[in-house]
Amino acid sequence: MSKIAFSDLSTAAYCPRKLYYRRRDGDFEVPEEVAERRELAFRYEELLATPRDALADLPLAVGPAEFRANLDRARSRFADEWDAIRDPSERERLTEGKDCRGIVHKVLDLGVPTPAMVFTGDPPEEGVWESQSVRAVAAAKALSWEFETPVERAFVEYPTHGEIRELRLHARRKASYRTAMEAVRALDGPPPRLTNDAKCKPCEYRTECGVKTRSLKSLLGF
Repeated sequence: MSKIAFSDLSTAAYCPRKLYYRRRDGDFEVPEEVAERRELAFRYEELLATPRDALADLPLAVGPAEFRANLDRARSRFADEWDAIRDPSERERLTEGKDCRGIVHKVLDLGVPTPAMVFTGDPPEEGVWESQSVRAVAAAKALSWEFETPVERAFVEYPTHGEIRELRLHARRKASYRTAMEAVRALDGPPPRLTNDAKCKPCEYRTECGVKTRSLKSLLGF
């Protein structure tokens, strides 16, 4: 059985039907602006020393003052891990696990090889989005398989916000990973549509999918 790509797992966790359309359309290339924003995750020390006026020229999702405050807070919170986060032992490592494979954006040398996955969208108020959690678990499992050592945590970075979140690979996160794995393996034709889900609004396949979303007015019964 072929190994499943990290990207397929995260897309399936978001919406299996979206994965169906992406597979049908072929390879997905990372847009240039995404690569530019992701690169910020490898410049933290430089950005902390950059004058705020100069930060305004970067592709940040928040103002320079908020970005600097977020990054300062992350440096303090993860003081023991900071050197590895700002200067990882490896970057963009193609990692082969038992069941999945993909690029680990950063491999942190923290006693065991620990993944840090970099996302250029907006973070939730707390924690990380489920699809990103699934991708981080996949990266941890793949590194664990390659290095033959347990990996029980991962980091998720939102560099355009200066936000860094730590994930412990508890049972619920692993269960979400297994659910996504099963969804990918079962994919044979278009899965059912989601209904009235906020995920549908930004989806590039919304029109083609034909999902119908209800307005706030109709949801309130007006």
